[in-house]
Amino acid sequence: MSNPNTDPTVSSARLHDPDARAFASDNYSGVHPQILTALAAANEGHQGAYGTDDYTRALGDVVEHHFGPGAVAFPVFNGTGANVTALQSLLPRWGAVVCAQTAHINVDENGAPERVGGMKLLSVPTPDGKLTPELIDREAWGYGDEHRAQPLAVSLTQSTELGTLYTVEELRAITEHAHAKGMRVHADGARLSNAAAALEMPLRAFTRDAGIDVLSLGGTKNGIMFGEAVVVLNPEDAALLDSMKYLRKMNMQLASKMRFISAQLVALYGGDLWLESARHANAMAARLRAGVEQLDAVTLTQPTQANAVFARLPKAAADAVREQYKFYDWDEAAGEVRWMCSFDTTPDDVDAFVDAITHAVSRG
Repeated sequence: MSNPNTDPTVSSARLHDPDARAFASDNYSGVHPQILTALAAANEGHQGAYGTDDYTRALGDVVEHHFGPGAVAFPVFNGTGANVTALQSLLPRWGAVVCAQTAHINVDENGAPERVGGMKLLSVPTPDGKLTPELIDREAWGYGDEHRAQPLAVSLTQSTELGTLYTVEELRAITEHAHAKGMRVHADGARLSNAAAALEMPLRAFTRDAGIDVLSLGGTKNGIMFGEAVVVLNPEDAALLDSMKYLRKMNMQLASKMRFISAQLVALYGGDLWLESARHANAMAARLRAGVEQLDAVTLTQPTQANAVFARLPKAAADAVREQYKFYDWDEAAGEVRWMCSFDTTPDDVDAFVDAITHAVSRG
């Protein structure tokens, strides 16, 4: 009998069910057809290596269109690489980063910021995943004390790991407070498109114009195959631009065939695909919330502001639903789960999922 993991003659159709849908993560989704088309087009002929290609040059124009003159993109392989490299660019060796306790850099990157990036993370608990100037000040102290890592950067996430959104006013309050203390501000924008769709604002309005210094610009969670970009938003920060050039290589994030990352980002952000896909994912999350919020056994634990739904339900019911659909526990002790919607989640997918939840909780 052939092994489907090693036998090259086994078709992909036998390896997975193409109709299967998951609500575990927007990383579970496939690649948007327009992105696949862009990758195929980028595969024609020869192009310069290490970013000296037409697609990376085009990405520069796209990034300036969204974030303003002088904004510079540095394509990288993945989100963790983007976050680590971006944060390193903001800090000296003795620097520390203030972040939410739930931040991806704190709980989902296996210590990479600290082990690979060599920085200290100073995390603070938040009720909704959002930092405030007051919360930042819980760790932004001890300046000049050689016994304490110096808090010199703030990292926030938009939308947050709890699916919540910062308003422009909240972001400006953070950046003004941080800059006044000599701190720079990084934004993890893995789901920045979902935030823009929900806020109904251009990307620049709640990044560069709100005082963010450097951004991890996401794509994988919104339909591309692989790749993100670090975007330096302040063109006057020559030291930051210079450091990114070398840090990307040191962190093994410099792609030789960079055109295949850049071509995807151009296809996503060069038109309205990023916004259309994010709007759809958000709408599916709103549909899911509406479908379960009347169920007595289901308690919604966070507002649904982007493409995530957080809820508590009996463990037996959750386990029963998981026999059909994959999703993650968020706080297992509290019975809290997270349901994510993607660019390719359909209304029928949501309705079938709601039916499965309704049936599971009705059985007690």
